[in-house]
Amino acid sequence: MSVLRDDAFHVYDTTLRDGAQREGMSLSVNDKLSIARHLDDLGVGFIEGGWPGANPKDTEFFKRAQTELKLGTAQLTAFGSTRRAGGDVVSDLAPLRESGAGIVCMVAKADVRHVERALRTTREENLAMIRDSVTHLRAEGQRVFLDAEHFFDGYLTDPAYAIEVLRTAAEAGADVVVLCDTNGGMLPHRLAEVVHEVVGTGLRVGIHAHNDAACAVANSLAAVHAGATHVQGTANGYGERCGNADLFSIVAALEAKDGREVLPPGRLVELGRVAHAVAEVANIAPDPHQPWVGASAFAHKAGLHVSAIKADPDLYQHADPAVVGNDMRLLVSELAGRATIELKGRALGLEPDRDTVARVVERVKDLESIGYSFEAAEASFELLLREEMGERPHYFDLESYRVIVEHRSGKDGAEGEVVSEATVKLHAKGERIVATGEGNGPVNALDNALRQALETLYPSLASLELVDYKVRIVSGAHGTDAVTRVLVETSDGTREWDTVGVHENVIAASWQALEEAYTTGLMHEGVDSS
Repeated sequence: MSVLRDDAFHVYDTTLRDGAQREGMSLSVNDKLSIARHLDDLGVGFIEGGWPGANPKDTEFFKRAQTELKLGTAQLTAFGSTRRAGGDVVSDLAPLRESGAGIVCMVAKADVRHVERALRTTREENLAMIRDSVTHLRAEGQRVFLDAEHFFDGYLTDPAYAIEVLRTAAEAGADVVVLCDTNGGMLPHRLAEVVHEVVGTGLRVGIHAHNDAACAVANSLAAVHAGATHVQGTANGYGERCGNADLFSIVAALEAKDGREVLPPGRLVELGRVAHAVAEVANIAPDPHQPWVGASAFAHKAGLHVSAIKADPDLYQHADPAVVGNDMRLLVSELAGRATIELKGRALGLEPDRDTVARVVERVKDLESIGYSFEAAEASFELLLREEMGERPHYFDLESYRVIVEHRSGKDGAEGEVVSEATVKLHAKGERIVATGEGNGPVNALDNALRQALETLYPSLASLELVDYKVRIVSGAHGTDAVTRVLVETSDGTREWDTVGVHENVIAASWQALEEAYTTGLMHEGVDSS
């Protein structure tokens, strides 16, 4: 049943507070507003915006959210703690009251050891802090959830007191008591037992799991199956230490596996897009191996697997990738068989015959044995396949190229400079062309020279940009004589593609990758190669 229709199940995102504690992650207020909009597009029920009053950034976020954040499905939640031990509830909770958020998620200690050693107060005062704070905010018209911090550790130490913390909050008016595996050390079987016991007391229970034992998603799902009706997590599992439970994996499992409708209808297909959008805003490279939404989540490499997929995709996939907005990918490598080539060709709009497929399989195996990698350079594979089919476009012929790297000493002790210059001679459209280019390195100079040589004949090349360049030594046995693999990523402003070159000489390998990058770009533009 939908979270929005009857409030029976909560999908609660805490990326903007808990997720932002990830090492190396720093979100501006604009970033937080942008991520909140993406999460709202997905259809989560609640978005925890941060801790107003704890720092200027979160305070500003809640101020701006009142006018700039127009949420369609989600409800904005403010996070904070109970009043201080011996403190005044009115002044201590002022930032939460004034946040503009209709819901507050309040954290309180549920482990008696933390009460006595960290808070340095008594059991009774801790309960009073909870009671006073929840009662006060409820009287101010705000809905309250309680995060019972370190609950599982506290339950294993003193279950009676841990339950008393929950009961105190619920009796004071908290709608949900959230059991937090704050240290992230619980395992699913034991956690499920505890959740089941707590649910049996009649309390409405939520789950908040960290991933220190690599069980955060499993623990969250186990808690839901044990009766939890409120689940917290972060986008892509962001969070401190090893991260929090990945809310996207939880939602995907609940909807695609359990058949629970936890998002508004039709929103699950947005999962992949939102996962990548949040990663872009957070300036964190998406994890290609992330379950459900990663680029490699439904990528198949072994020939045996692909043969089965050709017969029935469900044989080697746990779910239809389209359900979460992802796609199946077939990786071409030395492990590929006929089925991989046939399916990959079909995806490219090509129909190679059996003889061609056999030749391509052998060429891929031979080339990868000397250092090529086609799973990382699908544009190069397409050109190889087209070549075997007699359909590879041919736009120019190389006569020669030369690259010079010159170190020029500075005058009067000044630091010198290194200058790279490349000259290419080639034939295209019946013309012999000689062009020279300079660059901040030999490959950049070679790229500039090739561009200058061809742009007059092929103006569309002006839109191409070399956006990434990687070099790897693929054979370490011969030191500087080792084979070098170069991967080039090129963009025309709309799409990107990767090409590969392999040679003992890094410049020669770079030329191969550049030549195929330009050929692919012209082919994409539909340029006639005759």
